[in-house]
Amino acid sequence: MMEVHDCFSITELVTYEDLGISPRGRAREDIEAGFFDLEGTLPCQPDGGLKCFGHPIGASGLRMMYEMYKQLQGKAGPRQIKNPRLGLTHNMGGIPPVNVVSVCIVGL
Repeated sequence: MMEVHDCFSITELVTYEDLGISPRGRAREDIEAGFFDLEGTLPCQPDGGLKCFGHPIGASGLRMMYEMYKQLQGKAGPRQIKNPRLGLTHNMGGIPPVNVVSVCIVGL
């Protein structure tokens, strides 16, 4: 599963492609095919993403890791993914000349 920095809709698609999950220019097709749905091949944003939480600047990465923690424990309630083993978080902040990006992979 994944939690990616989706501050804007296009950012989520670009991130799929930058991470190599979707081929360049094909993220939309993967989304429409259900690839990133809760029951899809690689569930993404099971908690709804940054904007569902008000995009808490500075705390976004921690919230993403908390979602991974709950998913891997099997305690994510109605958004629980079936048998998660690995999770990836992608977070970024700052302004373009001094941007910071983190990618964490956690698992059982």
